[in-house]
Amino acid sequence: MAIFENLLLNQQNGILTITINRADKLNALNIETIREIRNAMQQVYDDASIKGAIITGAGAKAFVAGADITEIAELSEVTARSFAERGQEVFAMIERSNKPVIAAVNGFALGGGCELAMACHIRVASESARFGQPEVNLGLIPGYGGTQRLTQLVGKGKAMELMMTADMVTAPEALQLGLVNHVVPQEELMSKSVEIMEKIMGKAPLAIGLVIECVNAVFNKDENGYQTEANAFARCCTSEDFVEGTSAFMEKRKANFTGN
Repeated sequence: MAIFENLLLNQQNGILTITINRADKLNALNIETIREIRNAMQQVYDDASIKGAIITGAGAKAFVAGADITEIAELSEVTARSFAERGQEVFAMIERSNKPVIAAVNGFALGGGCELAMACHIRVASESARFGQPEVNLGLIPGYGGTQRLTQLVGKGKAMELMMTADMVTAPEALQLGLVNHVVPQEELMSKSVEIMEKIMGKAPLAIGLVIECVNAVFNKDENGYQTEANAFARCCTSEDFVEGTSAFMEKRKANFTGN
């Protein structure tokens, strides 16, 4: 069992809530926290009792207000490349998880925090949340996949503007841009995230995982997304959940999916 110093993990009713617990640092991502997020996601991958994960930040101010500047200031060209690649690898684990991952964005999601939220499959934001990629203020660019995912989510022109001006956007603006899925009052953030997760968990787990795989294939230049979809569709048709789902529909009853 992994030991966590910078994360709080709580599993309830199949949902693992991962809380970045560095409120005094506005939950900034240091190297150790990135490592712990990887370990937490490995639990999501490996533990069959976990059906999905919600990632959030401790305190009322920040989801994650960026990376740890004290560590970044010490980087050289060689160490900076490995620093970025390590973060990209961990965030790719989130994006490629065949179990749903929801970001419950409770405050500032800046730099690495915005990148972490974008790696999740769905984003729910509190009304006070703020999003941005302010790295150019430090003479840097996003390094954890932000240049790629922000462009995918909001389009080339707006992504260019946000990354070159370092402007922050409010939660309502983020909703309008398609950066987040829902905006709710702060006190409803976790309940809304759980509500969405429970709705997803009521569907066929294999199909959910294959939806994630196929949607990700849209952005993989080396993959034929249509063929990935056809293969996944065929895979679904070999599953027990397919038999259960179609039978339940015809029998006008609720399906009981097992993930097989």
